Amino acid sequence: MSTHPDHPTPVPVPLTTSGDAAVSRLPDGDGPPLRSKVAAALAALACAACCALPMLIGAGLLTGAGAALAEQTLLTVAGVLVAAAAGMWWLHRRRASRASSPCGCGGSSCGC
Repeated sequence: MSTHPDHPTPVPVPLTTSGDAAVSRLPDGDGPPLRSKVAAALAALACAACCALPMLIGAGLLTGAGAALAEQTLLTVAGVLVAAAAGMWWLHRRRASRASSPCGCGGSSCGC
């Protein structure tokens, strides 16, 4: 089998990793929590659906008025989901930083 310079040979990538390796790689507080990732993925899906509206109009599945309503709704939903994902990540990081405090104090005045 010959390879063309414009098409390199694909490199196999493992699809699963050990659970212990994933936990040891990411200390507590790094990276967004799962619920934040889900909200962000749903926001991306809403944006993709909004971008597909012109094709749905062209296919005759939506009218202009229906597409206008769907566009406003999808943009609103995407914005709310992005804000929710950011808020959940912020709360996760805040809780993680409080938990990692050396004396366990969480307020603005620490008695350490």
